[in-house]
Amino acid sequence: MLIRRAFYRWQFIAAIVLPVWLLVGYAIFGSSGWGVIGLMFATPIAFISLGVVALLIAARPDVRRDKAVDWADVAVLGVWHLLIIAAGVYGPTGITFAILAMIGAIAAFWYAVWRLLSDGARRVRATMEEYERIASSGASPGAGIPGDRGAGRAADGGEVIVIREERSWEERRD
Repeated sequence: MLIRRAFYRWQFIAAIVLPVWLLVGYAIFGSSGWGVIGLMFATPIAFISLGVVALLIAARPDVRRDKAVDWADVAVLGVWHLLIIAAGVYGPTGITFAILAMIGAIAAFWYAVWRLLSDGARRVRATMEEYERIASSGASPGAGIPGDRGAGRAADGGEVIVIREERSWEERRD
């Protein structure tokens, strides 16, 4: 649980730290002028993609409740963040790691969307099953709640008064 909670916090910190690492890594290991142009695009894109994925993961009710991500989230985020760190070294394989980090960003985004939608669908399905169970048992949804007197009955004892107004349209115009 400690590692999962650490990743929950780290995903928000990483949205700032990893793009900064790309800049610092270029200052230490970078060698070409074309890299500066690449950084002008890569750094904001990394910031936005890391932030969006972190928000999508944090939007899941189970993650918010536990303040911890799932183990699958740890694996996806861990691999993606390691690819970004490796791309920031700018060695002979830097472009390979940069491409893999971009593929990792796309995979992490769609993974986070898929998990958010599937968890939402699971919760809606459970709510509908509970509603159908209550509806088939004939009990009112508020019945059985302590302190709720007469939850299924009308407050007036079942009496209904119907008032009919019989005015024609011609009478209204006068």
